[in-house]
Amino acid sequence: MSETHPTYHHGRSPAAWTGVSISGAGFLLGSIAAVMGPNWTLVWVAVGLVLAGLVIGTIMKVAGYGNG
Repeated sequence: MSETHPTYHHGRSPAAWTGVSISGAGFLLGSIAAVMGPNWTLVWVAVGLVLAGLVIGTIMKVAGYGNG
């Protein structure tokens, strides 16, 4: 008899990739904006992108595009 092991997906889902991509773009923009002066308008846009990535990833997970 073979043993079954739990399957771990480590975030390999469209919801995870979308959320992380949007949040990563936000962190990149925020880093660039912080070094450029800092440009506070772009920093707050970056914060909005990071939060949008979190919300969009969660919505996609609830819609069935995520694991768990």
